[in-house]
Amino acid sequence: MKKAFLAIAFLSTALVSLNAQTSTLARLIERDYSGRSDSLLNTFTGQFMNRATGIFYAIPTSDPNAKSATATIYWQQAHALDPIIYAYQRIKNTDATRARFYKQTMQRWYQNHANNWYFKQGDDTGFYNTFTDDMCWICLTLIHISEALDDDTYAATARTIFDNYILPRGSWNDGYFSLPWKDDGSGPNACTNSPGSLVASKLYERYNESSYLEAAKNIYAYQANEMRKLNNDGRVEEPPLTYTQGTFGEAARYLYKITGQTEYKNMASKVLYYAINSTRCTYQGLLRNEGNSMDQSIFKAVLIPYLVNFVLDESMSATYKRPIINFLQKNANTLWSNLNLEAYPYTFCSYYWGETFDEESTPSMGAMASGVSLMENTARMALALTKTANNIDAIQQQNTKVPEQLFNAAGQPIKHLQKGVNLKKQMDGRIIKVFNK
Repeated sequence: MKKAFLAIAFLSTALVSLNAQTSTLARLIERDYSGRSDSLLNTFTGQFMNRATGIFYAIPTSDPNAKSATATIYWQQAHALDPIIYAYQRIKNTDATRARFYKQTMQRWYQNHANNWYFKQGDDTGFYNTFTDDMCWICLTLIHISEALDDDTYAATARTIFDNYILPRGSWNDGYFSLPWKDDGSGPNACTNSPGSLVASKLYERYNESSYLEAAKNIYAYQANEMRKLNNDGRVEEPPLTYTQGTFGEAARYLYKITGQTEYKNMASKVLYYAINSTRCTYQGLLRNEGNSMDQSIFKAVLIPYLVNFVLDESMSATYKRPIINFLQKNANTLWSNLNLEAYPYTFCSYYWGETFDEESTPSMGAMASGVSLMENTARMALALTKTANNIDAIQQQNTKVPEQLFNAAGQPIKHLQKGVNLKKQMDGRIIKVFNK
């Protein structure tokens, strides 16, 4: 009886501590970012997505070169769709029309095999590719769709891909198991093994087969050993890139979630903290421009949701959560302040959020996906923290910045952003006219 009482007392203390932490973190939230995300999502789906197929184009769909420029854009499709899935999860119970559109986008994306440019005889999934990492990224998004729609179809496809096309490519070398970059055995590298470990963990969580956990641990061990060769300072690879920092951090966090082993928790904290603090990954306090190619420009879209997952994980340390919350909001606020809202809905994100998009250049889906991912996931983080805070009104009153609201030409709040709508933006109590292009 005494032991039971002590256990109850310990649990109660832990819950009080957790609620106190959540309330403290919630006070760091400056505003509701949902409206900003809805605005960028409207541009993203309107300017870069083929609505009939659910496929995202590398450049705006109105560009006559859009289709040819998108011919080999495959792994990037995973990260273009992810913020759409997060948005669906955010609004599915409050906006039936938009939820239906986002759901149809996921289904069409799946039916058109995410624009996979490779065909393999006998592949029933349609997602087989010569690049192992491409399939790993696609698998993560397929599992995410199943989580959002509560439909195992997509995760089951990811399982087939992993079982038949990803894991069999792996091999043991010098005591470590790793996945090659391509089907010819070249590699391995961080951009393959980081998501490979995470896919295995997610399959273990979903299907509870020990072979997946074993694979997740083995692949993780390879990448952790590669880090030790880099002085073990938090770099996942050289040069450090945001997408592998984020994915390996998430792989470590997931293994801690499954096993409770502290080494994984410590690794998740280390590599994610490096991503937001090192001048190798940042510039003037913002995530840096990692390059203008389709590959490079979408890297940030991979990191950001994993930073938010870390913040929302109750088992992770608040010592690392606080700087991540502040960092994401600084990036989101800076991006928004540099957007050309007068051109809405032709409002495009730059490769570096501290700069305004160069109107003389061609807009990039990768840069846009990164900006959309930032705003949607910051909105997800803000809503999750404030909804679980003890006193939401008190938190809002402490902030000097009020949440923004978008209005139509009649001065009425708009619930759904439509292409071509004439907007007004309320900012610190002032109404500013925003013109269409």
